[in-house]
This record gives sequence, C-alpha cells and structure tokens, in this order.
Amino acid sequence: MSPRLLILALSASVACGGAQTSQPSETLPEPTSPPLPWQSNRAQPEAIESPLVALVGGVVHTADGHRHEEGVVVFRDGRLLAVGPASEVEVPEGAETIDVSGRHVTPGIIDTHSHMGVYPVPQARAHADGNEASGAVTANVWSLDSVWPQDPALQRALAAGITTIHVLPGSANLIGGRGVTLKLGRARTTAGMRFPGAPDSLKMACGENPKRVYGGRTQAPMTRMGNVAGYRAAFQKAAEYGRGWGEWQHKHRLWQRKRMRFEQTLDENGVQRPPADGEDAVEDPGPEPSPPDRDFGLEALWGVLQGEVLVQMHCYRADEMARMLEIADEFGFRIHAFHHAVEAYKIRDLLAEAGTGVSTWADWWGFKLEAYDAVTENLALLQEAGVRGALHSDSNMLVQRLPQEVAKAMWAGRHAGIDVSRDDALRWITANAAWQLGVEEQTGTLEVGKMADVVVWSGDPFSVYTHADLVYVDGQLRYDRSQEPTRSDFELGQEVYR
Repeated sequence: MSPRLLILALSASVACGGAQTSQPSETLPEPTSPPLPWQSNRAQPEAIESPLVALVGGVVHTADGHRHEEGVVVFRDGRLLAVGPASEVEVPEGAETIDVSGRHVTPGIIDTHSHMGVYPVPQARAHADGNEASGAVTANVWSLDSVWPQDPALQRALAAGITTIHVLPGSANLIGGRGVTLKLGRARTTAGMRFPGAPDSLKMACGENPKRVYGGRTQAPMTRMGNVAGYRAAFQKAAEYGRGWGEWQHKHRLWQRKRMRFEQTLDENGVQRPPADGEDAVEDPGPEPSPPDRDFGLEALWGVLQGEVLVQMHCYRADEMARMLEIADEFGFRIHAFHHAVEAYKIRDLLAEAGTGVSTWADWWGFKLEAYDAVTENLALLQEAGVRGALHSDSNMLVQRLPQEVAKAMWAGRHAGIDVSRDDALRWITANAAWQLGVEEQTGTLEVGKMADVVVWSGDPFSVYTHADLVYVDGQLRYDRSQEPTRSDFELGQEVYR
C-alpha cells in the first residue's frame, strides 16, 4: 500500500471510530478526533475598510476574457462591487469618481516567485536569509521568518503595479522550506502582510543547485540520483510520521469512548457504582494517550502528502521535471508548479495531463548548463497545450517590469504562429499566477466579489513607456505616481533622497 493510501486508510478508520470496539450506547455522544497541533496555519480573512471608489472611462482588462473600452470599476471595503462597460454600470451615489479616460485598468499584478524580503536590498551578507544551507532537507524552516518588511524593493515593486508576491526560500536545498504569499502595502509586519486564506507552499529544487552546494562539501547529494534518493527518503519519513499521528488519533477516540462509559458509572461524588446484576464492570481506561513527538519539517511534508501544502519546484530540464512527476505519483502528491522550467515546452503534454503549472521567464537562458536549451516561445507553447503558465521575476529588478516581460513572451508566441491573445498574456501575471498560489478565488481577475487589487496604468500596460499611475490593494490607494513616493523606513534620512 502506498504512503498516501495508508494515510487515507488510517483517516477512514479514525472517522468511523475503528471496528475494534462495540458501538456506544445511544446516550453517549460520538467521540471526535483530537485536533492535530498544526491545524490550518493560514492567515484568516479580515474586515477591510476602504472608501467607495469608481474608476470611470478607462480601458478595463478583466483577465477573465473581457475588455471594456470605456469601462467602470467600482469597489468599497476591499471588494469589487461592479465591473463592466459604462453603458451598463451605474456609478453609485457618493462614490469618489476618478476619471481614468485614456488610461488602462487591470487586476493587480502577481509575482509567483520572489526572494524580496529574504534577499533584500541593499544586498549584503548580513541580509542573506533565503537559504538555510545547513542540510539538504530543511522543510522545517519558513521564508516568512526571514522576510524583512523594510526591504526597499517591496515599495519599488508596488510602484510597478505588483500587489501580491510569493516569497520562497532559495534553491540550495532539495527541500528548502515553506514559502508564503504576501500582499504589498498592507502592513509593517510580516504577519500583517500575509495573504488571507493563502495556502503554504513547499519549495523544492532539483538539478544543479543542490548537488553543487552539497557535492562541493563532499556530502549528499553529489549527483542527480542523489537528489532523487533524498526526496524519496524525506517523503517516506513523512508518510511514517503521518501514520503515527493517525494511529494516535484512532487510539484517542477509543480512549474517549471508554472514558465516557466509565464516567457513566460514577456517582455525584466521583465514586464508581458497583455494576448491576448482569452487567460487566467498566474499568477506568487510564490516562489520556500521549501524542507522538512533533517534527515541524515532517509536518510540512505530510501537509504535501495530504494536499494542503502546494509544491513549488525549481527545475529547469524536461527530463528532471518528468522524473519528478513520477516521484510525486509514487508518493501520492502533486507538484503544483515547476519554476524556471525553461524546457517545459518539451513535456507540455505531460504537464497538462498532471495539472501542473509552470512559472518561467520570457527570455532568460544560458547562465548555467541546465538553462541552456530555452526558447522564447515557452509560455506560448504551454498556453497552447492547456498548461497554466505564469511569468515570474526571481529578481527585485525584473519584478518592476513584468507586463513588459509578458509582452515579449506574447510576441514570441505570435511570431511562431501561436494564437496568444492579450487576455491570455495578461493572465500569465494575474489569473494563472493566482491559481498557482491557490488564491484564484480571491484575486487575479476583475470580478465582482474579489479583492479590490487594481492598477491604473498611464497607457497600454504592455508598453515600455507605460507606468503604474494608481495602485490599489484591498481597495486602499497604496501608490500614487503623482505624489512623492513612499520610502522604506530603512531609507529615511539617507542623503540620496534629500
């Protein structure tokens, strides 16, 4: 039986209370499984107060297949209230109406692969907190614990229309730790920046990086076969860890049942009454069963096996991506997205079949051997095959021009004869990116009820001459190009800005 099936079987036995005991009397409540110590770690949704705003007259790109030449976008209290053509959407009374005629409106831009905050600027060894390169498997660490909210790059990204980023550990390790999704411009603390309801991710890396880092120390892994052996060992331990907790839950339910029966035999003074004629004596079940020792790294891996933690995997070569799809299938989990993935076009049919997305660049290539066989048509070919592709930055500089990078990838596809619409291309940095982070129900398109993450551009967002004029996050204006730019606390008082 596979680890995944074994966990499911244990869960089923827990849910039904097991078949090893007789049914409790009707007067006894059904025992419940004790909660696991790592119950949902997601930031919870919160009430947002923001003014009633109507953006009127601009070209509205919804990223869900619609384009309104003279559109209206209305939002309040962090949510979109209305989106559509001016002929169909009435501006509410009392709304702050902003004329955006001649400009373009899109959803907030999402970067699925960022190291801002964990490798902040100014770049210095003291700031390098993205790689816990103390072991090839460090699933116990979390990028959120390294994010520096004063990183000046965060404000630069916001000024470029970025409203959501996914911050990952680096790629030195086979398993580098958990990633976190953040919203820009929301708070001074990392806890306040967390995207409400966003699932955690697990950063994994294949290929050259882990074998270079650890092979250089004459440690495992030194080869690609060592990489795969490391993944297998880690997930096997996670399966056994999950089995231990499942067994504890089962034992705890049985103990609850016996405890409730025993308590029925106690009088008001807590003394056990003697059994009536024909009844068996009910024994005290003893102390509550102790849970297994907790391991934060194995918890993260078990979360992957249960489908609660999304695998985001650094991988370049097609053969390695195909192999990792096989390893994931062997252990019963899914790789949510491959990142960088410059050879993804070679196995686009396999990726589509697996439901695995791809985050990549428009034209980065050749900086190491595994990045050599890239093509600029990569995203377009993936789009054509039905793969959810996204364009990421992996850079605090590239993040400042993601719409222009998308335009390059769109042009490359069209030049190769692939039908890529502007809406398709916009989805590479909005709707598809939101799906890859597990937040597509909340953001990524301009649809009623979704978060009011909205950007007003000075012109065509794909043009190199265009700037973000207004950036709204949760309906709150967080960047206005006409105003003096907000600086990080770290930058205040520095001579360059006087």
